[in-house]
Amino acid sequence: MFDTKEEQKAMAAVIEHFEAELKKVRTGRAHPDMLSGVKVEAYGQWMPLNQVANVTAGDATMLLITPFDPSTIQSISSAIRSDQSLGLNPADDGRVIRVPIPPLTEERRREIVKTASTKVEEAKVQIRNVREDARKDIKAAELPEDARKRAEKEIDDLTKEYTDKIDATFKAKEAEIMKI
Repeated sequence: MFDTKEEQKAMAAVIEHFEAELKKVRTGRAHPDMLSGVKVEAYGQWMPLNQVANVTAGDATMLLITPFDPSTIQSISSAIRSDQSLGLNPADDGRVIRVPIPPLTEERRREIVKTASTKVEEAKVQIRNVREDARKDIKAAELPEDARKRAEKEIDDLTKEYTDKIDATFKAKEAEIMKI
């Protein structure tokens, strides 16, 4: 008998990573995770933004960044400004950085959906790689013919289940992005 628990764990990890990547995708509403990929030069090294400041959503159109150390305000502002994929222009008053989130145009929404669809394809490729590894393990296990066929069908069903989850998650995100 072939056990698929490891493959389920691996596929669940792919889904978890995919959902985390989708959280970074901009939807037109202010969300602190939008800035999770920003690296700030502070104290002579590059650090994630959440290690040098507190990021909150003031409302649907504004992010507020409160640095732990006021001397890092300029480097935080320049790090956000230099990230072209965000397209944001922060303003600071010496204590707090305000990042207005401009409304998305129809064209920009379509570009964001296209970018998100590449993440879908990457996740599906990872799921298929798990399936291929499982198939190799099944062949190496030298199972009887009927047990091998059953195990392969089980892996294929798992693959379909997880790719369907990816598609459903993407459809929900696409609807969220395209909603004005």
